[in-house]
Amino acid sequence: MPAERTRQHTTPVAAARRRRLRADRARQLADLLRHQVLGGRFPEGVLPHEEVIGADYGVSRNTVRQALDLLRAEQLVARQPGVGTVVVGHKYPHALDRLMGLAETLHSHGRVTNEVRTISPVAAPAPVADRLRLPPRSEVLYVERLRRLDGLPLSLDLTYLPMDIGLPLLDADLENNDVFRLIEESAGQPLGTAEITLEAVNADAHSAAVLEAPRGTAVLMLERLTHLADGSPVDLEFIRFRGDRLTMRGLLHRTL
Repeated sequence: MPAERTRQHTTPVAAARRRRLRADRARQLADLLRHQVLGGRFPEGVLPHEEVIGADYGVSRNTVRQALDLLRAEQLVARQPGVGTVVVGHKYPHALDRLMGLAETLHSHGRVTNEVRTISPVAAPAPVADRLRLPPRSEVLYVERLRRLDGLPLSLDLTYLPMDIGLPLLDADLENNDVFRLIEESAGQPLGTAEITLEAVNADAHSAAVLEAPRGTAVLMLERLTHLADGSPVDLEFIRFRGDRLTMRGLLHRTL
């Protein structure tokens, strides 16, 4: 009896393990194919046949189908009758190892424009005043912009600037210029360094509506505190990127 009970328990456990391993393999394959898709490795925009992918990566056809299902759910590929699996999605690279504005970063991919939703002096919330090294309740310039690439909503930027730097921006062309360049003109010196935090957050109703994204969808939140070359903090930003349209890239060096 004990041996029989062991066999009864072992059979479903082994089946569950096989299912889990197949799902693992599908996820691993999806990661590899995603890199190929986003890197433009399929110049004609058509992925190889499922059998070819399976042979290339040493996996079953069912695993290939599961991996392609994952990429379809991300809206990177689609099934086209008579053609096969084709690339339908694209993400734009945003460098994390250089301090650049969005228009500077994506200039080769299209035209970045800004819809200025709000620009006005406000009393700095305590965390903002602290980060910008300002006296409590100091006045700062608050700017909210929807940023588009060739008309496609890409990010929602919330920016706080000290008034001595921000005041000239009230008359500047914020629709067609990065704030970074305008800050350098206002400060009379270049930007130096920035502290960044990147995490995934769920889009609130307002952000989702502005970004034309499903409510509750995950977006990339970049918090960035930028300093001038002399070390003065000058720009505190909270930027929500549509994660389905942008990918973060960088080159890191290991130092011991």
